[in-house]
Amino acid sequence: MGIGEVPGPEVFWMARWDEWLPLHFQVVLIRGGGVTALVNTGPARDLRPMNERWASFLGPRAQFTRGEGEFVTDQLERLHVAPQDITHVFLTPLQLYTVSNVLSFPNAQILISRKGWEHFQTSHVHPHDDRDTSIPPDILRELVGSAWPRVVLLEEEEEIAPGLRTWWAGSHHRASYAVEVDTVNGSVVISDAFFWLANVERDHPIGICENIYEALAAHARARKSDIVLPLYDGRNFERFPDGVVA
Repeated sequence: MGIGEVPGPEVFWMARWDEWLPLHFQVVLIRGGGVTALVNTGPARDLRPMNERWASFLGPRAQFTRGEGEFVTDQLERLHVAPQDITHVFLTPLQLYTVSNVLSFPNAQILISRKGWEHFQTSHVHPHDDRDTSIPPDILRELVGSAWPRVVLLEEEEEIAPGLRTWWAGSHHRASYAVEVDTVNGSVVISDAFFWLANVERDHPIGICENIYEALAAHARARKSDIVLPLYDGRNFERFPDGVVA
């Protein structure tokens, strides 16, 4: 969906101080067994609100950039998937780069962590979660209005369909969870609780982490899967040519 650079300690807790590291923001398409699902929906077409927010606390270098054809519906069109074909949208966490296009998928169940939803609805001031950049007001109105019948609040452990599960991860945000998919290549775990594969392999938590113990627990559980798919690691496309995991 595009790339943004962040200071090294945001990706690796208390490390890489003199570096800026790239985050390749990704959306995962899951198909099989009557399910056509997305993990996240990517940033909005208008990137200015998100970039202004990032620049306000990281400086002008923190700019999200998107290449030609990288908007979510453009990518789906390339794969011959129409917005109305999407049956489920997993939102993890609740941020502009995940929720901005959720209303583009009119037939999809919208899956949100119950813990994350309750945190959003009950927190007045929080150092990490700004309300309007977690769920913008125009999207929130629809989620609690006409789209509410399609909203599913996930408990800590859920089975969405045979071979498709979620579990609450925490670590990054209260709304962060993992999506597990059984495939012909083994089980795949997808999450924002780890940004790069190295977070899991080295057991080195992300720096923008609300709870290190949750991060370590998420790493340990993720390592039980056959394939770990962090949502911001550009090396995913080296590991999986053309972005096809299974």
